Amino acid sequence: MLFSPAERFIVEQQFLTIWDLVLTPLYLLALVFIAIRYRDNKYPPGHPLRKYYLPGLYSKIGGAIFIGLLYAFYYKGGDTFNYFRHAQIINSALGDSIDRWLKLILHYSPDQSPEIYKYTSQLYWYDSPSEYMVAVITALLSILTFNTYLPTALLFAAISFTGIWAMYKTFAQLYPKNTASLAIAFLFIPSTVVWGSGIFKDTICMFGVGWITHATFRLFINKDFSVRNIFLIILSFILVAKIKLYILLAFLPALAMWLLLTYSKKIERPAMRWLTNAFFILLTVVGSVFFMQRFADELNKYSLEKITQTAKVTQDWTSLAAGEEGSVYNIGEISDDPASLIALFPKAVVVTFFRPFPWEAKKIIMVLSMIEALAFIYFTLQMFFNRKSKPVRTLIQDPNILFCLVFALIFGFAVGVSSGNFGTLSRYKIPCLPFYGAMLAIMLGEKKEGAENSPNKSSRRQYQPAI
Repeated sequence: MLFSPAERFIVEQQFLTIWDLVLTPLYLLALVFIAIRYRDNKYPPGHPLRKYYLPGLYSKIGGAIFIGLLYAFYYKGGDTFNYFRHAQIINSALGDSIDRWLKLILHYSPDQSPEIYKYTSQLYWYDSPSEYMVAVITALLSILTFNTYLPTALLFAAISFTGIWAMYKTFAQLYPKNTASLAIAFLFIPSTVVWGSGIFKDTICMFGVGWITHATFRLFINKDFSVRNIFLIILSFILVAKIKLYILLAFLPALAMWLLLTYSKKIERPAMRWLTNAFFILLTVVGSVFFMQRFADELNKYSLEKITQTAKVTQDWTSLAAGEEGSVYNIGEISDDPASLIALFPKAVVVTFFRPFPWEAKKIIMVLSMIEALAFIYFTLQMFFNRKSKPVRTLIQDPNILFCLVFALIFGFAVGVSSGNFGTLSRYKIPCLPFYGAMLAIMLGEKKEGAENSPNKSSRRQYQPAI
């Protein structure tokens, strides 16, 4: 039975209740119990990934609790509680009838179903597809937690972890000698842990990106044509497309290039392989442009014609919202000419991965992002300036590294040019951070191990991660 609003002391400014304190430890114990059983079944003692599974999950759970408490007691509210409030309103329809609840879940029009108007009139995101999708997912999960915020956030974190872990397994299979550094990249980057664990759009998108990466690799590279992989690709694609379409606009070209270049490695003649690779890269670029033009109506603000306008509006809005609080950055003005975006590419990439600099972190909350940026600067310089490192050659020869870098650069540019303040950017950029971190981990691993650590057939056969 669901707790009533009166029982849970729901008031406008009270985000967490006594039931969060009571139920959170119980759900935490249940999740840990399930995770230990799963780990012991899939990753027995001696398995190289065993020692990372529980710490990775614990970091996600800790991130969900931390960000929930931060929004409740520091920000005094925010979109995470707005999603949850929408979920409460949706689930309150269960007190009237399941039919009304299903109509809200399936997004019926109140004009055709006037009996749901008393609910939709309270749902100011009912006509915002991406936000309402998150609210619906929150409503479905919160049924399992008696409409309690923190336990629902724990479920978000655990579900998101499955996608992140699947992506980590994929690269651990390719680079078995780099499991430790890859674990840091995928499981323990602070921004992805904090912003990709609670009740947010980003949490669901990280789940989707992870499973698309893993299932695509299993399907096209490992020839595993199972219904499970096909289902995961379709489900993840729909979720990400519904919630943050622009992630797919950056991710799919990199993914296509990854697959095409991987297959081209089977060509033995170097000249023919280089020519084929050049053709594949050109085909990916042309295909992406054609896709954005062909589906301009469906893409709406992310179409080729409107993308500069979207970036400018987003930049202006976030800068205005940030005010003079010290988190605003300016990398240049965006005009209606797409060439203005290209000119800002280097600055946008730098601000995404290497800023805020120490003197720009004027808030305590930005110190974490500053430390993270310094780490990226250090390892990037180490990759380029170490004499034993050959980054350009390694990048050209390894489609896995190229895939990570292409997505990281495209997406890093997109969010860097449009965010306008470091607070917003620290959240928007999390899908590309694991990929940039993985690229550094692999490149530095290549430098350290040499040819012995290259993703050849022998290294791939050392173990096969559990699926």
